Amino acid sequence: MRSSDDGGCVILGNDPILLTPGPLTTSPATRQSMLRDWGSWDTAFNRMTESVCTDLLEIVHGENEYVCVPLQGSGTFAVEAAIGTLVPRQGCVLVPNNGAYCARIIKILQRMGIAYVELPLGDDEPVTAAALEDAFNLDSRITHVAQVHLETSAGLLNPLDAIAAVCQRHGKSLIVDAMSSFGALPIDLRNGGIDALVSASGKCLEGVPGMGFVIVRRSVLEASEGRSPSLALDLHDQYVYMQKTTQWRFTPPTHVLAALRTALDQFIAQGGQPARGARYARNCAALVEAMKLLGFETFLKPEVQAPVIVTFHAPRDPKWKFADFYAAVRDAGYVLYPGKLTQVETFRVGCIGAIDENELYNAVAAIGRAVARLGLRVR
Repeated sequence: MRSSDDGGCVILGNDPILLTPGPLTTSPATRQSMLRDWGSWDTAFNRMTESVCTDLLEIVHGENEYVCVPLQGSGTFAVEAAIGTLVPRQGCVLVPNNGAYCARIIKILQRMGIAYVELPLGDDEPVTAAALEDAFNLDSRITHVAQVHLETSAGLLNPLDAIAAVCQRHGKSLIVDAMSSFGALPIDLRNGGIDALVSASGKCLEGVPGMGFVIVRRSVLEASEGRSPSLALDLHDQYVYMQKTTQWRFTPPTHVLAALRTALDQFIAQGGQPARGARYARNCAALVEAMKLLGFETFLKPEVQAPVIVTFHAPRDPKWKFADFYAAVRDAGYVLYPGKLTQVETFRVGCIGAIDENELYNAVAAIGRAVARLGLRVR
């Protein structure tokens, strides 16, 4: 059906292209790596776990003061594990809320009975250092900040360096949900201000879903013994057990880890984060340019748009139904994502995965044919 080779991207066969923020389209080599079975106690598998953790630390320059703790499950499992392990029961977490994944953090805090302060923001409004500063001055209870770096409900990028700097200046512990930014956007833990960084295998590293990980300052993790209210999501216990035995506490996602190992090998060979980020930026630019020619408008302004997923306003045509639009584009070989906003009708198109800008142009052509087939008026 299609064949593309650019910067290590190779897509072959008749499988649909996933224009979603994860799961996403993986390379044939990554998929092939899951055809072998691994024993969870096998020395080679344990060495693979160690090598994956080492490479993840290097991507964000965390080799010296930080450790990487892998965890079974989706990225949300890892976010909940980080909050439950690292925030004391008497802590209070500030959550800047400009999207669905920020709101999910609030739900986690509510379930755990941890005090929090919400900083409400618009879906198109990034948090600012000044807003954080005001919140700190207004509420002395705040001990931690839980910040989503890239809010994929709209594709909004929050200014992580400025956030980390103000947290460091005020002595607040910063936990970052970097689910959709890790590997694509520059993050440097040597700059200080970040205590924990959370991501997962099936996002911009182009692995498959099933494994989260938390990169956490070693001293912060060591101080959290016995704090987690959960056995399965206890990061400290997972880390200590791995240090003692080299093994995972419970059945590991063996095939997922093997796929991530292969995906990381490709990530490194292709030039690491700078190259990955540049390819996604080209993808995003191609997508936005081509969609505008069809009459579709982006929800976000360019200055706050991250090159990972783009939210578009839905056509105002009364015949518009996302389910029909989705099916028509899916029939052409591309899988889109529904909108996640509550105030306006939107849909989303991802720019990430083992694809290049040519595939995005092809996808927009398919969208154009779907619009014509459904008789939709875009403008």
